[in-house]
Amino acid sequence: MVKVKIMNMMFYGFHGYYEYEREQGQKFFFDVEMLKNDDAAVNSDNLNDGVDTARVYDIVKYVTENKRFQLMAALGGNIADKLLENFPHFDSVTVKIRKPSVPISGPIDYVEVEVTRTHKS
Repeated sequence: MVKVKIMNMMFYGFHGYYEYEREQGQKFFFDVEMLKNDDAAVNSDNLNDGVDTARVYDIVKYVTENKRFQLMAALGGNIADKLLENFPHFDSVTVKIRKPSVPISGPIDYVEVEVTRTHKS
């Protein structure tokens, strides 16, 4: 089994339930975990069996900066679906999104949403 993680990517996006969140935008932080249930990448040492992490970064960046969602779960699901489309040899993708500026009247660090998508058999 191979697990690839890319941690704490930061992008500016225009997502949120309230209109002002989608107009003003803010920083979002992402962790992506990709899982492959075999050792092909370990055995072959070939990028085609693994993952190009720069490409993962670019996909997360593109979706975050070029689309708008009300729900962080929808954003995470869209990113996970795009990653599985681009890396069909991986079995699952988990996207964690942290949003530090939320309309909650009290001290918090952030709100986090986690979405996992798997290939359908």
